[in-house]
Amino acid sequence: MIGLPGNITACLFDLDGVLTSTAALHREAWKQTFDAFLTDRDGADFREFTVQDYASYVDGRPRADGVREFLASRGIELEEGTPEDSPEANTVNGVGNRKNTLLMRVISERGVDAFPGSVRYLRAVRTAGLAIGVVTSSANGETVLEHAGLAEFVDARVDGLTIREDGLRGKPAPDSFLAGARALGVEPGNAAVFEDALAGVRAGKDGAFGYVVGVNRAGQADALRDEGADIVVDDLAELLEE
Repeated sequence: MIGLPGNITACLFDLDGVLTSTAALHREAWKQTFDAFLTDRDGADFREFTVQDYASYVDGRPRADGVREFLASRGIELEEGTPEDSPEANTVNGVGNRKNTLLMRVISERGVDAFPGSVRYLRAVRTAGLAIGVVTSSANGETVLEHAGLAEFVDARVDGLTIREDGLRGKPAPDSFLAGARALGVEPGNAAVFEDALAGVRAGKDGAFGYVVGVNRAGQADALRDEGADIVVDDLAELLEE
């Protein structure tokens, strides 16, 4: 009754944009960060960071990867720095930390909301007896789950901290989802991946997962299918009606 093939015994959910509405907060923080960076660099002639830039270069990727990919698209190369760089540093990690400072401020001010349909779906998955993992490129996974009241559903979490500590490649590489499957003790072919980011759907496809659900929060249903989604829904609750 949860809209998945019968061989699926575990669900691996992306967090921002799939379970919680925080993808919009991430996008806002990235835009503020990159627009300010580009203004300082190029003055009034700067080209703003767009929704398409977010989808193509940043969404779903670890923070430093997103900085690197977007700036490369504009022909800009920065020193790498280290994850401990100050948010004021003009390094890849410094710009990423600048964005994270903005994000945490916004989360503190506005809070975190879980999508009602996603909560319904998590309850149904739990009732069906499937294992639940969260796989997110965000280093703030634990904080967001707690703020959204979703921690009780999660059997295993792989987040940006795990990716860095274990030396995993970020999405679109499948490493983080494969780590989530290992943490739940299941083979990829018996796990379903739930993703709203194009990079995340590609990771699920390339990891040979048993089912990939694209969640269309940004009007990119066709692109999600093109990247390998087996099904695309606007809300996870639609799967309860399959």
